[in-house]
Amino acid sequence: MTTATPLRNPDASSPHLMTKRGWWLVAMNILLPGSVQLVAGDRRLGRVGILATLLLWLLALLGLIVALVAPSTAYTLATQAGSLTAVQVALILYAVLWVVLTLDTLRLVRLVRARPNARGWIAAFAVLVLVGLAGTAGYGSVVAGSARGALGDIFGAGPSEPPVNGRYNIMLLGGDAGPDREGLRPDSMSIVSIDATTGKAVTIGLPRNLDPVPFPSSSPLHALYPDGYGYDDRCDVDVCQLNSIYTEVETYKSDLYPDAKKKGSEPGIEAMRDALEGATGLTIQYYVLIDMQGFADLIDALGGVDITVKERVPIGGDENLNGVVEWIEPGTHHMDGYHAQWYARARHGTSDYDRMVRQRQLQDAILKQVNPVNVVSKFEGIAKAGAQVMKTDIPQSMLGYFVDLGMKTRKAPVDKLELVPPAIDPEDPDYTKIRDLVRTAVAPAKPRS
Repeated sequence: MTTATPLRNPDASSPHLMTKRGWWLVAMNILLPGSVQLVAGDRRLGRVGILATLLLWLLALLGLIVALVAPSTAYTLATQAGSLTAVQVALILYAVLWVVLTLDTLRLVRLVRARPNARGWIAAFAVLVLVGLAGTAGYGSVVAGSARGALGDIFGAGPSEPPVNGRYNIMLLGGDAGPDREGLRPDSMSIVSIDATTGKAVTIGLPRNLDPVPFPSSSPLHALYPDGYGYDDRCDVDVCQLNSIYTEVETYKSDLYPDAKKKGSEPGIEAMRDALEGATGLTIQYYVLIDMQGFADLIDALGGVDITVKERVPIGGDENLNGVVEWIEPGTHHMDGYHAQWYARARHGTSDYDRMVRQRQLQDAILKQVNPVNVVSKFEGIAKAGAQVMKTDIPQSMLGYFVDLGMKTRKAPVDKLELVPPAIDPEDPDYTKIRDLVRTAVAPAKPRS
């Protein structure tokens, strides 16, 4: 079978020849879709199939080259709505074309002329490969569509901000909108400061009961609280401390930040940004708000997280309540969303500072689960949960850059600075000391002599 003639005009009276021809056609359809039609069927359809296949291979090769040479560009293309739409449409069209080519190949095989014991095998093999490849292309289009929707829901469309002193400072708020609370209140507050070149990161944790809290002179809250929020017990809510600022501004002073929602934020979030800038002396370009109430769905979507528990933590309430309580015992646990959520937010029997440590531990565990295999295999669930859990003003146009930077961050340990006792007294904070500690923590590493 070295010429095209037996393929296009075979001796149909020979079952042996027709069986051999059938296997050849099915193999050709797999290796180079369109080649079967070119040598044995409609040449115009064959040319369309081959051109489409070669174009797909070329785009895949270019994507691989870009990913190796300029990963930031590849990440940017992979996170933009336009490119995701193009990928989705291309995969759907190719899946349809593949189905047409495969069905036409089976027609050209003329199974009734092949040996009876080979007909089922030829047809089954062709259909199995059809389902596998067309299904993969179809799933790829679904993932591209889910990614486009999730990214659009989570990330903003605002302008990108430049690094300040060579760093990006991102405010990370862990909001707790549990059933025992009215509205959302940030319980976990930290700043992730990332070197814009090396990706080296420092996490700066602030206690929620910091009091008083200064504001920079540019903040609209500075005029109301020139000596700091909570100074001399001055505030408009029942407790004057750092995480009360969000509640107070959202409830009573949202008009101080009239442009917040237009920028993809909220008045309470902008007030917290001002507070953390005033406390640390850093300029915060972006924020990320994570709703702890929705953590369970995200963790379940990731398949759970591995946590090493040092001290038993009560679930669901006070350990003395009716003498009955469920515990998370010390040891290494693979936690589902329910247990991980309670591990992060349990209050009874532990201090706020213990809870801060547990929440940072959970954040690190989640990051370890966000690997390419896990994300691709569970993408739809992760995307759905992520849209419910996270809110940010990081623009979608910056995603490629931050993904590339994040890959560098994962290669080095993340330094941690916790502004808690005994280093800092939250009820009588020394902000000169706090800013000195922050400057030292984010200072560029000195090269070894």
